[in-house]
Amino acid sequence: VPEDLTLGEVVSADGRSAFVAAVKELESGDLDGATRLLELLCCNGCVMGSGMTSTAPLYKRRALVTRAARERLRELDEGEWEGEMSTFADLDLGRSFFARPVTVSTATGADVAEILTRMGKQSAADELNCGACGYDTCREHAAAVHSGLAESEMCLPFTIDQLRNAVREIAVSHDQLASAQQALMHSERLASMGQLAAGIAHEVNNPLGVVLLYSHLLLEGVPEGSALRGDLETVASEADRCKKIVSGLLDFARQNKVSLSRVTVDDLVAQSTRGVVVPERVVVEVEHEDPGLVVELDRDQIVQVVANLVRNAAEAMPGGGTVIVRTRAVAGSLVLSVTDGGTGISKENL
Repeated sequence: VPEDLTLGEVVSADGRSAFVAAVKELESGDLDGATRLLELLCCNGCVMGSGMTSTAPLYKRRALVTRAARERLRELDEGEWEGEMSTFADLDLGRSFFARPVTVSTATGADVAEILTRMGKQSAADELNCGACGYDTCREHAAAVHSGLAESEMCLPFTIDQLRNAVREIAVSHDQLASAQQALMHSERLASMGQLAAGIAHEVNNPLGVVLLYSHLLLEGVPEGSALRGDLETVASEADRCKKIVSGLLDFARQNKVSLSRVTVDDLVAQSTRGVVVPERVVVEVEHEDPGLVVELDRDQIVQVVANLVRNAAEAMPGGGTVIVRTRAVAGSLVLSVTDGGTGISKENL
């Protein structure tokens, strides 16, 4: 096919816009009917050939190509050239092309809308038509995605949104990890403090028990009204207070380690109320909606909680009354309540 502009058999187009326009005009029949070859370059072309780079300006590069062509023509031996042309005159350098139709599915409006929604374009206002994907409009890009000629990731705003969401999710995960690490460090500190408290409590308990024992023995041997009796009572009282403080340290240490075991609720409540000393006019009643109920819990801690509640309830009724301990099973859990007819808690202490 000779490249003769007067014949119009060859049409060249380069660049993204001209590339698409030439294909559309050929498809619609707007090009000259004599067109036999459509030479397309999606890029804007070059004058230096593939694999060559240069920092020289565009027109300087063109001048260099022109100069090289002139030097080649000046050195050309026309006689030798004509002889070679005669020798290879019968050599066929032509190329044949066969039509291989490719069927491209046409996207419906619903298909385009679904793809646009997937790319985060919920309304017409979201269709920026920026051209960053290589298509003039977002709808053309969506149609190309449906036909398998493009990818959703070619949409720059969509890709940026995806990256932003990924960064946001990573930030949330980082915050959650930081919170978990802080909670772990807090738990480790509590565990260390609990171990320290338990060690101190056990070390102090032994000599404290000796002090309590001998102070009470001395009290038994000192008559009433003796000057030493007041001092011994002070020693015994303060030692007893220290015992309670040590007991509190042990309770704190136990809170860091839960010891679960299967217990019967009836026995648990009985043990909790057995050691509570209540005034004569206070009666403790126990009501079990599910007698014989077995649960899994930390027996020592729950016994302490129930005993404290019963003791507080009894102290809240100086004139006497009834303390009721109720238990029932609700949705796989144990509900334990302690009620009394006392004066209640004043508003300023709530």
